[in-house]
Amino acid sequence: MANTSARMLRLLSLLQTHRYWPGTELADRLEVSPRTLRRDVDRLRELGYPVDANRGVAGGYQLQAGAAMPPLLLDDEEAVAIAVGLRSAAAGAVAGFEETSVRALAKVIQLLPPRLRRRIDALQAVTSPGVFGGGPTLDAGVLTTIAMATRAEERLRFDYTPRDGAGSRRHVEPHRLVPLGRKWYLLAWDLDRADWRNFRVDRIAGPLPAGARFRPRQIPGGDPVAWLRSRIRAIPNRYEVSVLIRESPEAIRAFVGNWGDCEPVRDGVCRLRMNVDDLRWPAMVLGVLGAPFTVESPDELRELVRTASAALSREGSL
Repeated sequence: MANTSARMLRLLSLLQTHRYWPGTELADRLEVSPRTLRRDVDRLRELGYPVDANRGVAGGYQLQAGAAMPPLLLDDEEAVAIAVGLRSAAAGAVAGFEETSVRALAKVIQLLPPRLRRRIDALQAVTSPGVFGGGPTLDAGVLTTIAMATRAEERLRFDYTPRDGAGSRRHVEPHRLVPLGRKWYLLAWDLDRADWRNFRVDRIAGPLPAGARFRPRQIPGGDPVAWLRSRIRAIPNRYEVSVLIRESPEAIRAFVGNWGDCEPVRDGVCRLRMNVDDLRWPAMVLGVLGAPFTVESPDELRELVRTASAALSREGSL
């Protein structure tokens, strides 16, 4: 890379992605000589980024959590506020930002000094987050551990309890975290079964990085969301929801994100499909959108909406 500034940004991005980079591999990625790489690392240190180096044939570089925040112009209170806010968004408090929030949270947590990590953990321990839209409660520490192992391309071990309750210890190569249907899923290559698997994050316990790195595999079809949808469709949920809504596809997708499928059926009308266990979530979607709609199925949703409408129409009756 001829442009020094662009090369240094690329270097910083790579150092934030992996826990440890062999020097020769990092130089190859940047298409520079080992000597140029050393100079660029020295420039990052001058800017305040704590980069450790191991010399020798097997030497390499690692971005460490330092005694102070990198030069983001954030004080301790601002850094804690950002991490707590990202955890809230990752849990689904802001529709459409869950996956982005997890990626950002993994980067922030990795660079925070220990004293700030302890403050965030203490705050999390005494906070009871509300579950938005009836989704399962997530352990933010579990989610962050998985995200950091995924970014670092590091194998992961954890206990998993599937729907049938027969729990087991898993050893996987984590590839992607995907929020879908008010739940978080981990897409991973299961080393014991030699096949792709998806795991609900709320059913994962005790995730621990195994230490071994891996080379990422190609997710079937190349689209993790599409692959996950195809797998989930084969799992029967309690309700298949179908609703006609007089609203633009963009407005509906902006609210439901990956939690439902939306397709135009005629001018100004779209069909929203959702696969859910709890009808309160699609009922809330319809209420918040505030657009005319017709419930096609199931009958239980139609009855729930009518009951809610009757209850709201009694406002002011006291």
